Amino acid sequence: MNSRHPHIDVDPQETQEWLEALEGVVAVEGRPRAHYLIDQLVDRDADLHGDLHARVTSAYVNTIGRERQPVYPGDLSIERRLNAYIRWNAMVMVLRAGKHSNVGGHIATYASAAVLYDVGFDHFFRGRTERFAGDLVYIQGHSAPGIYGRAYLEGRLTEAQLDNFRREAGRDGLSSYPHPRLMPAFWQFPTVSMGLGPLTAAYQARFMRYLEYRGLTAHQGRKVWAFLGDGEMDQPESLAAISLGGRERLDNLIFVVNCNLQRLDGPVRGNGKVIQELEGTFRAAGWNVIKVIWGGGWDALLQRDHTGLLRQRMMECLDGDYQTFKSQNGAYVRERFFGTSPELLELVADLSDDDIWRLARGGHDPEKVYAAYAQAMRTQGRPTVILAKTVKGFGMGEAGEGQNVNHQLKKMSADAVRAFRDRFHLPISDAQLDEMPYLKPDPDSEAARYFAQCRARLGGHIPARVADVPSLPIPPLSTFAAQLKDSGDRGVSTTMTFVRILGTLLKDPNLGKRIVPIVPDESRTFGMEGLFRQIGIHSAVGQLYTPQDAGQLSYYREAADGQILQEGINESGAFASWIAAGTAYANHGLPMIPFYIFYSMFGLQRIGDLAWAAGDARTRGFLLGATSGRTTLMGEGLQHDDGHSHVLSSVIPNCVSYDPTFSYELAVIVHDGLRRMYAEHEDVYYYITLLNENYPQPGLPADAEAGILKGLYRLPSAVPDRAPEDSSHAHVQLFGSGAILREVIAASELLMQDFAVSSDVWSATSLTELRRDGLAAERWNLLHPEDTPCIPYVRQCLQGRPGPVVVATDYMKIVGDQIRPFIDDRRFVALGTDGFGRSDTRESLRAFFEVDRHFIVVAALKALADDGVIPHRRVSEAIARYGIDTEKIDPASV
Repeated sequence: MNSRHPHIDVDPQETQEWLEALEGVVAVEGRPRAHYLIDQLVDRDADLHGDLHARVTSAYVNTIGRERQPVYPGDLSIERRLNAYIRWNAMVMVLRAGKHSNVGGHIATYASAAVLYDVGFDHFFRGRTERFAGDLVYIQGHSAPGIYGRAYLEGRLTEAQLDNFRREAGRDGLSSYPHPRLMPAFWQFPTVSMGLGPLTAAYQARFMRYLEYRGLTAHQGRKVWAFLGDGEMDQPESLAAISLGGRERLDNLIFVVNCNLQRLDGPVRGNGKVIQELEGTFRAAGWNVIKVIWGGGWDALLQRDHTGLLRQRMMECLDGDYQTFKSQNGAYVRERFFGTSPELLELVADLSDDDIWRLARGGHDPEKVYAAYAQAMRTQGRPTVILAKTVKGFGMGEAGEGQNVNHQLKKMSADAVRAFRDRFHLPISDAQLDEMPYLKPDPDSEAARYFAQCRARLGGHIPARVADVPSLPIPPLSTFAAQLKDSGDRGVSTTMTFVRILGTLLKDPNLGKRIVPIVPDESRTFGMEGLFRQIGIHSAVGQLYTPQDAGQLSYYREAADGQILQEGINESGAFASWIAAGTAYANHGLPMIPFYIFYSMFGLQRIGDLAWAAGDARTRGFLLGATSGRTTLMGEGLQHDDGHSHVLSSVIPNCVSYDPTFSYELAVIVHDGLRRMYAEHEDVYYYITLLNENYPQPGLPADAEAGILKGLYRLPSAVPDRAPEDSSHAHVQLFGSGAILREVIAASELLMQDFAVSSDVWSATSLTELRRDGLAAERWNLLHPEDTPCIPYVRQCLQGRPGPVVVATDYMKIVGDQIRPFIDDRRFVALGTDGFGRSDTRESLRAFFEVDRHFIVVAALKALADDGVIPHRRVSEAIARYGIDTEKIDPASV
């Protein structure tokens, strides 16, 4: 019987004796001794029975009982009035937007979380001042209307701006969600793509500590607050954040999970209890867990619950039940919740149905929320999560309170608006209801003064983004002199070139400490192990062990002030660290220069959502996609061979992409990136692909720098500009980039040697930048029809240079095709590596994907033949000469 029903106390007297013994130990020897004894009992049970029986969840009641609740420091009457104003503004902003333009918006999320935000804004969130860098608050995306409603009371936003909610194109409007890209002085963090908020907040907290341990910022006790949804916690990124916070003991990190039990279309855990589930997950990861489940009205009932039946009923009810209760009324709750036993009905016999309906959930009780926040602020040595139970759509009544449809609700009837006004006692007459005016207290009122005083006490406004930082002194290009010179016969990969550039920057007196090298788990693969000893790998606890390779020159060295962020096999975490470092200029007033190097296949493809958010966040820094291209990484195969990262990078508007072949190109690109981002303060970031293929590196040609940066320049040619007279002056334009440019150079030599066809060879360092230049030229011409047309840069380059254009890259053909519209009417051919990757040698892979020197020659001859410059039989001669299998299956189709 005991094993079947462990929650039933079959011997209350024995239980009481054990409890009294525990209390006696605590009284005499303290809690640590009591915890030691408890652990000993658990260990002995495991020794005897071979498994671990230990609870990671507590009773379904508030963690902080009424007897331990601090006195609320604010004026609850005034705060409730202000809270009601903000709620109203958030609601009518959406309703007015829907009425005027049908753009809609979200109402229910902020309605559930209003008290969670208000208590924080009024008593805890510290803004930036001259002496304090400010707390960082990650606002849940769907709560944006409430944050705008508060900013209106603060005088930061106007009625006109509120009326332009979700109407930003060509007007002074407000973005739908937190978007620093669209509101750069207001929002700090893009959070609406669910799961990215928790992850980036956790890594932001860790990066804050990184800056402190390295002595770059002072320890001020700043906090990172992240407001999240219970449904959002299902995201894998959310779970990764939980692990990091606990492992790193980030006591500067506070998660507030709004547990309104409802996701977009239904319950989060209709058949379970999400608060209990999250409690177990967070507690097992080492977090301090505070549950805020019941409002103050439940305290007296719990105190009178001598049988424990109320606690039992609270635990056995599922989330689906709780959601249903809040979509009904007090009579329904009396019958379905309390009506399961006579004792529970007796417990609420003196309460009317309206009294029962007013029994609030903890997340709507400011005193309960304040108690949780206060304890979170005091907690040391581990992060805190506050699991606050609320009702989605709270206050919306029959229009959507606790209902499955309320996430999509963008309109409310006149009766529902009236009911909302009455519920929150708002000073709006019946005649004004149709107008739905915005509310704020009279400037001379007690409420207005109180509101201003709260913010003044806590410092500057939140959210607010301040990006005013001084320019960094960028060293001259000559700093990278070694990378600009010819390497002779010595083969060097561009990955190794990058490592040497990084080493040079680390020694720079102005920039060295600001460099943040970030690697998932491939430092040795990329030849970066020499940095282990030089600058160390960051670890909050230093190095508590002797590394296996301690006797080697480049041993694995961890240190509290280590500079490398070695994130393990965790690309999402590494990218979140890169975002934290790349936005440090705004969030910490300290420009940092992150270089994140990774296998290019495991970069943008794996973390594309974060890459887009980085653009939104105005991140500045460098992404290095190493072992790039479909054919450069020998032997690895399908899931390692990247032929599309430049397609993915091209869709991010402020991502500047380059695919260099030579060391000098890489040096020029990195140097210019430093200038643009850290001297000129451009809100762009760079994606640069690197190769692991060793080959001799030429020196920087004269006057090539501008073309390198624009995306195209002509290489000095070792063969004549024109073919001999008997070739009918057959001439072609050959473009190449990255791993395939050297094949293009070789093809140029074969064309002259075997077919007397001359060519110009162009290094296309950025086909994406060429496309953007072409689009800009087209747009200018469209809007200025009577002016001299603007000529795209790629067309300028080709002026006076005859022949068809053949573009070959180690990426899908669409990468080369980007510039097709901006070439003049000459023939254009794009070669690329469409299809799945293969395991083989570089030579075999390039032949298989039809981007090697022989296929480039065939493509050039075919273009010339189609133009009537040479006979088609010359193409057949080339196919035969080079042994090309014309019946081979198209690599893009297999």
